[in-house]
This record gives sequence, structure tokens and C-alpha cells, in this order.
Amino acid sequence: MGRREMSGRLSAEYQGLEVKVPSLFRCPISLDVMRSPVSLCTGVTYERTSIQRWLDSGNTTCPATMLPLPSTDLVPNLTLRRLIALWASTAAPASPSSSSPPAPSAVGPTPAAAASELLRRVAAPGADPCPPLRKLASFLNDDDVDEFDKNAFARAAGAAETVASVLRRAGKDGEGLEAAEAAVRVLAAIAASDCIEEENKKRVAAALAADAPSAAASLARVLRGAAALEARVDAARLVESLLRNAAARAAVAESEPLLAELIRLVGPADEKGGLDRSAVAAGLSCLAAIAATRRARAEMVRLGAVPAAVRVLTADAGCPVQALRVLEAAAGCAEGRAAICESAETAVPAVVSRMMKGGTGGGEAAVSVLWAVCHRYRDRRAVAAAAGCEGGLARLLLLMQSGCSAAARQMASELLKIFKVSGKSCLAGYDSKNSHIMPF
Repeated sequence: MGRREMSGRLSAEYQGLEVKVPSLFRCPISLDVMRSPVSLCTGVTYERTSIQRWLDSGNTTCPATMLPLPSTDLVPNLTLRRLIALWASTAAPASPSSSSPPAPSAVGPTPAAAASELLRRVAAPGADPCPPLRKLASFLNDDDVDEFDKNAFARAAGAAETVASVLRRAGKDGEGLEAAEAAVRVLAAIAASDCIEEENKKRVAAALAADAPSAAASLARVLRGAAALEARVDAARLVESLLRNAAARAAVAESEPLLAELIRLVGPADEKGGLDRSAVAAGLSCLAAIAATRRARAEMVRLGAVPAAVRVLTADAGCPVQALRVLEAAAGCAEGRAAICESAETAVPAVVSRMMKGGTGGGEAAVSVLWAVCHRYRDRRAVAAAAGCEGGLARLLLLMQSGCSAAARQMASELLKIFKVSGKSCLAGYDSKNSHIMPF
């Protein structure tokens, strides 16, 4: 391809500047000035849409170097993005035939202008906030919009506060579920996105915590009334964000409607009783954090947290560590121990089976649950169920050898005595891909 043909491919916005465009600013594929530069693991930077099209076509090499790609992750090159933006703002007026640089996002000429206009429409008295909120949500969830623009919006003055106020009002007036869902989608796109800077996520948490009881009531309402599971999951992610704020944690833990809806989120997601992994992850993460508040444990147990956590373990629906931590917290109160022992035939084997599959943290939580019901309180149903678990004794031995804490090792050694006395299968050993351990 000749130089004239290549220069002809430059976007219209830069036709007057083609001689002055630094080669570093051009995408090696399209030869256009990059608007969303991303880098491959080879170190070469491309326009996001161009390289994504290359990868989507089944190519597994870097187009510039033709080296194989061990990873196809696209890392935003924010430094280059800022340099291009600076160059465009200073170079554009240099030629009378050139027009303004292209808009960096789909929602407005610049992130600041887009935020100002859409937030003005959201906050306008008497106006319907749903259309601008949906537009903001689409902007934040659009993979073609780069992280630079998304973070620029998230850090705009008053952005999180304005959207959070829509959510809080929905909890106070008992109306506006549609607006609450739209606000939840915007806030969750900021609070739960990997590409958003931590400081911007904290803005969302602080905005919600400004009136934590109203925020908790609104989130419970979305969890209860939203038709789409995705909206309910987003609401749970905002609950998790709110729980990170120490001042707001008590308001969340004391909200019975919110606890009930989080437990329901962990339950069956369809008529066949299947569990949705994203819903389970979001719900259990919140419940495990709330369970750290002692006053909330009995209420969680009363609302069904124990069978919900056991169901997750038996269905292998992911998040075993979080489920075990919920059971560990439940075992710390009389109501929780009673609930575990009532369903000992199901709960205890589920805990034992996950002892070595959740890492050391999950293993220690499992030991803590078993120790509470089998050793400290010596419930006969729990002891019988534990003794009947195939390979349970050897799992304890493996955990003790895995570098667990001194407290967990002590609890495991005390449980071994129960297994040795009560277990008929204690000599069966434990087979794994890496080892074969006999208990004696």
C-alpha cells in the first residue's frame, strides 16, 4: 500500500493534520489517530476496535510483530490516550481545514460536558431521570468506551451524589422503582467495574452512606421488585460497596428487608431450582460481611441463611469460602448451631466436602463450623454425620499439614479424637492426585 493510499485512510477529522500526526499516535492496523489505545502483551498499542476485530477473526498473533499471543488481554494505554488528547486540543486549530478532534465517548463531546449535561437532566426538578440514567449506564457498560472517559465521568463533581439521590428518594417515597433500577445500574457500573479507579468507587460508597437507611431501603426494594436478575445482582453489589463504609454498616446489618432479599438472591434463580453463580457470589459476599456483625447473626439465621449457604455448598455453585464463612458466623450463636444441627445429615457432609476446596481460609472456616457443633456442643446428630463422612479424618490431617493457623490446628486435633472414637470409616484413608494419607 502506497503512502498516498495510507494517508487517504486517515479519518476526516485529521485530514488537515496528517503531516503533523506523530506516528506513535496512529493505529498500526487502521493508520487512523487512536481514540481508545490499548496494548497487547507484546507491547504494541492499537486502536481498541481494530485489534478487537483482528482477534475476533480468530487470529492469535500480534499483527505488527506476528508473534504468538499467550494472552489476548487488552490493557488501556492511558498515558498515550492523554498525550493524544493533549495533542488534538493544541494541534486542531493549526489548520483551518481541520475540524475539532472526535468525541472521546458516545455520550457527548467530552467526558466533562457529557457528565454536566446528563447530570443536569437527572437532577432537573419534575423531569423523568430514567432516560439520562439509562444513557449513562450504557456509556459506562460500553466496552468500546475506554477507561479514561469512564473515570472522567465517575470523578466529575456531584456525579455519584446526584445519581445516589435518585436511588434514595425511591426508598423514601415508595415509588419510582424504574428510576431506582436505572440509578442502581449506573452506580454499580462504577462501584463494581475493574476499570474504575478505587478513588471513584469510594465516591459511590460515600454517596450511598450519606443516608444509609434510605439507601438500604431502596436497595432492598430493587432486590425485591426488579424483574431482571441482573438488576438484583447490581443492587447486591452496591450493598457490598455500602458495607465497606464503617459508618453505614450498622444500617445495612439492621435492615431486615435487605437481609431477607440477599438470602433470597442466593436461592433458586429459576423454576428448576438452579442457582445463578453471579447472584450467589454477590449475595454471599454481602451476607459474609454482614455476618461479622454479631447482632445480625440471629436475624440472618431466622431468615434462612443456614439452608441457603448449605444449598450453595451441595450444589457446587461457587463461592465455597463465602458460604463457609456464613456458616461459621452462624455457628457462633445458639440459633445458628441449632439450624446447622437440625439439617446435620446435609449440612455437615457439605462442610466436610468443601474443607480442602476453598483454600486454607475455607478449610479453617469449615473446621470452625465442625468444631462448634461436634466438639464444643457435642450435638449427637452432628457427630454422627461427621463420623459418617468418607475421608473426613484424612481431610483434617491434610488441613493440619497445609500451614493453617494455630487455632485451626488445635480445633482440628480435637476433632480427630471424635472421628477416632466414632468413625467407622476412619481407617479408609484419603486418596488424592498428589497424596495418599492414612490416619495412623
